[in-house]
Amino acid sequence: MIKISKQEHNIVLKYEPDYTQKNWIKEAFSKDESIYLARKSFLFTNENLIEMKVDDNSEVEYYLFLIGTFKDKYYEIDKDILELTNTLFLHKELKIDKKTFLATNNISIFNKIDELVKEPIVIGGEKSNAIPLNEFEVLQKLFPTSTTLQHFAQSRISKIIKDYLHTTTDAEDKLEKHFNRQQKSADDLHGKKNEKPLIKIEALRTHELEKYWYIKHSVEAMLKDSDSYSEYDWQTIIIEFVLLLFPKYIAVIKEMPVKDYYTEPSKPKIRKIDFGLIDANGNVDIIEIKKPFKDVLLYKRKYRDNYTPKKDLSGTIMQVEKYIFHLNKWGIVGEKALNKKYHSILPSDMKIKVINPKAMIIMGRDNDFIDEQNFDFSIIKKQTTNMIDFMTYDDLLRRLSNIIEKFETKHIIKEN
Repeated sequence: MIKISKQEHNIVLKYEPDYTQKNWIKEAFSKDESIYLARKSFLFTNENLIEMKVDDNSEVEYYLFLIGTFKDKYYEIDKDILELTNTLFLHKELKIDKKTFLATNNISIFNKIDELVKEPIVIGGEKSNAIPLNEFEVLQKLFPTSTTLQHFAQSRISKIIKDYLHTTTDAEDKLEKHFNRQQKSADDLHGKKNEKPLIKIEALRTHELEKYWYIKHSVEAMLKDSDSYSEYDWQTIIIEFVLLLFPKYIAVIKEMPVKDYYTEPSKPKIRKIDFGLIDANGNVDIIEIKKPFKDVLLYKRKYRDNYTPKKDLSGTIMQVEKYIFHLNKWGIVGEKALNKKYHSILPSDMKIKVINPKAMIIMGRDNDFIDEQNFDFSIIKKQTTNMIDFMTYDDLLRRLSNIIEKFETKHIIKEN
C-alpha cells in the first residue's frame, strides 16, 4: 500500500509491504540494489529511505521515502525517483496525494508529460511556464482515458475490443449470420460439382461485402463514442482494419526503428515509427493513426482567402515525410538491420526492402467542412499524394460506402 503526503518541508511516500513479502526491501538494500514501487512508477535506492518504522497500533512495518523538498513556494521532486528527464516543481497550494502522481493502473502522470516536453515541468504558481492548478486537476481526471494503455496485457486489449463491438454495434450479429450463410454456401457447392465458377465468385463477393459492412459499422460506432478510447485503442483497432482493407500488407511492425543520421551526424539517433507495414513483396511502408479529433486539420480563419493547415496536420505530414527521408537514406544498411531484427515474423523466403516507401495518415474529421474548406483541404492532400495517402475518418467511411455500393450493385464488370 502506498500513501503520499506533505510532511513539514518534504513530500514523503509511505509504503506498507504485503505481509508475505515484508522483507524484500531490506534484502534489496542490503545488497545495494534499487527497488521499484507501483509497477515501476517509483525508483528508490537506500539513499532515498528516511526510515523504516513499525506502527504502534497495528504492529505493521512500513517505509518512509523522501521524494521532494520545499523551496521558494515549490516542492522540487527528485526526478531520478520518477525517472524523468526534466525537473519537476509542484506548487505549495497543490493538493498532494497518490493521485497527484499516479493515474489508473499505476500509470505515471509526470512520466508521460515528461516524454512530451524538453523543459522543467511546473504545476501551479505564477511562473510563466506553469500549468495552472485547475488545468492540472482536469488532466488528472482525464488521464486514464487519454493516455496509452501500455500496461494492459493483450488479453485485456482483446476484451476491450470484444466488449466494445458487442455492446455498441450489430457488427457481431452480422458477422455471425455471414458465417452461417458461408457454411451453407460451402455445403451447397460441395454437392454441386458441376456448377459454373461464377457461383464460387458470388460466395466470395458476399464474404467481401460482409467484411466491409462490419468495418464500416464498427468505425461509425467508435466515432460516436470517440472520447472513451485512447489513441492506443484507436491504433490497436484501426491497424487491424487497415490489414483487412489493404490485403497487400502481410505484416505490421510496431515502433519500427529508423536511423537518423542528420539531426546529430556524429551520434545518429534511432527514431521509432508508430507502425511499419510490410507488403507481400517485402516492401516497407509506414502509417500514422491519430485519434479522430475534429479541430486538427484547418484553421477556422482564412489567411489571404485560404484555409491553411493547423499545426497538428502540418506537423504530422512533416513527421511522416522525415520518416520516409530517413528510411531512404538508411538504404541497404537499414534493410539489413530490419531483416535481422524481424526475420522471424516474415515468410522464410522474404526479405524486407526499402524502395521508395510510401506513407498513410489517418486522422481528423471533415464532416462539418464547407465547400471552400473541402476544396482547400483537397489541395493540401494533393501536394503530398506522390508519397502520402491521407485519410480523415470521414474519408475512410466514404471509401467503405463506395466499396459496399460496388458489391451491392455488382458493377464490377460492365458489359457493352
